[in-house]
Parts: sequence; structure tokens; C-alpha cells
Amino acid sequence: MSFGQAISSGFKNYAVFQGRSTRSAFWFFYLFVVIVGFAITLIEGLLLDNSFAGGFGIISTIWFIVIFIPTVSVVVRRLHDTNRSGWWWWIQLVPFVGFIVILVFMVSASSPGENKYGPETIYI
Repeated sequence: MSFGQAISSGFKNYAVFQGRSTRSAFWFFYLFVVIVGFAITLIEGLLLDNSFAGGFGIISTIWFIVIFIPTVSVVVRRLHDTNRSGWWWWIQLVPFVGFIVILVFMVSASSPGENKYGPETIYI
């Protein structure tokens, strides 16, 4: 899956919590989210110099709100691709350990063939 396909598919399926998402599709989408978020924060810091919520500007806050559900849905589908329940998303709330566990899940290989979350797919 290409970078553009991953982004478009991630937004097209912004609230779809069923099915599977490949490793490359997840990481391309996540890379896009991080790059845009960094650019927005940098521009706000240099040009606007305003703080709205916890040190972030209003545009960064809006970006976070817009991207939250699509990112959660892509993570849940990625967990499904590794044959894990989407409920594992909540492990991120455990300090220190949660980040490491979810990172390991996100870099894990896909479950080959069909699993209980659907057929193997090359799309988000």
C-alpha cells in the first residue's frame, strides 16, 4: 500500500473498528499524522505564539480532535491484523509499560490468512 492510499483509506474508514490493517498501512497513516502534527505545532510556535490547551495552540488542538478517532480505529484494525482484540488499545494508558506493549503489537507481523477478525488484506 502506498503512502497516499494509506492516508486516504485511514480517513475514509475513520470510524470503522472492524476488519484488519496491514503493518505498512498503519505506519504510513501514523507517519502522516505525526508529520502534520509536528508541522502545525512548529508553525503555531513560530507565528502565532498562543497557548490554548495545555501549551498547544488552537490549531494543534483542533488537529488532535480531528485525528483522534481515525487513529484509534487504525490501531484497533492493526491489532486485529495481529489477531488481538481491539480492547488491547487501552494498554497504552498504563504508564511506561503500555507504550512498549502497544509498540511491540504495532510492529508485529500480520496473522497469516484469515483470522477471527476477517480475511488477510492489503488495505486498511
